[in-house]
Amino acid sequence: MVLSSILPERPLGIALIGTGFMGKCHAMAWRNVAAVFGGAHHRLEVLSDATPDSADSFARQFGFSRATAHWQEAVADPNVDVVSITAPNGMHRPMAEAALKAGKHVWLEKPMALTLSDAEAMARTATEHSGQATMLGYNYLRSPAFQAARTLIREGAIGEPLAFRGVYDEDYSADPLLPWSWRMTHEGGGLGALGDLGCHLVSHMLALMGPVAEVVAQTQVAIPMRPSPDGPKAVENEDSALALLRFASGAQGSFATSRVARGRKCRLQWEVHGQDGTIVFDQENMNELWVHKAGEAGFIRHLTGPGQPDFAAFCPAPGHNFGFNEQKVVEARDLLAAIAGGPNAGPDFVQGLEIEKVIHAMAASNGAVIRIERQDSR
Repeated sequence: MVLSSILPERPLGIALIGTGFMGKCHAMAWRNVAAVFGGAHHRLEVLSDATPDSADSFARQFGFSRATAHWQEAVADPNVDVVSITAPNGMHRPMAEAALKAGKHVWLEKPMALTLSDAEAMARTATEHSGQATMLGYNYLRSPAFQAARTLIREGAIGEPLAFRGVYDEDYSADPLLPWSWRMTHEGGGLGALGDLGCHLVSHMLALMGPVAEVVAQTQVAIPMRPSPDGPKAVENEDSALALLRFASGAQGSFATSRVARGRKCRLQWEVHGQDGTIVFDQENMNELWVHKAGEAGFIRHLTGPGQPDFAAFCPAPGHNFGFNEQKVVEARDLLAAIAGGPNAGPDFVQGLEIEKVIHAMAASNGAVIRIERQDSR
């Protein structure tokens, strides 16, 4: 089934809450999704930001019809059908639940929530409002190379998966002089590297390997104190985490994530070892997939191209590269397909809860084995 052929027949009204990096990504995705995949051109109705001046400024820049400094007004607006939420982590639950209760579809950036109990409550609310589609912002799942890898594994190209090895490292917090911020607190940011980076790796891991049965992990606060205008303040959440996993299939896995790994910019890298071969992917080289099959001398490099899912909608020529924002456009298309009654490519809120269970188990482990209860997402 081709998702781009299942799109809403009428234009939808869009509200956007938040204007940072991801807010701009959402705005560009909404402006471009019809140009790439066809269907209706959706209406950019209302933009919400923290102050009236910033809301007005970004509404003009992003092309929204009107602005508000009160997110509740954006959620309640009768002209709005879909709410994109790119606000700080601590606001995810109240905003998403309010939007669902107001009858809106919701596109929410990861992490889903501050705590596991918040994520559980959000999944319940989404289930109670099953007429509205939900989507979590795991755009790395939309890479054509990743989609091709997932298909290869599903079709048995490397045999039964035996092991997963994954790393997601960045260095945006490596400087000890980086000022303290809300992102480094449980109340404002929730988890640290696990909630910001590791959840992306878990989303890939679950899509490739299936559910996790148990995990044992350790976390580290590498830089315990950060400077602030009020003097040094404590960092509450983890700078890095390491874990060993057992999947429900019996396969094993290893996991590492860090926000203080010097020199790493977006190293979302993993290998899947199968009985008959190995597949390797690295987000820093996201237009390459490396595949080895039994009997071959080494790995074969596969470049992204129109033969891989969704690439041809943007470019007809192989090797011309896909990008971060193109992934976001595909994600918008997938949400629209779910709204139109097609399959939900996910992760929706129920599927997202499974990601939250894994990262919160890692945070809680402290060297102890934690078994993860699985909830059927359908």
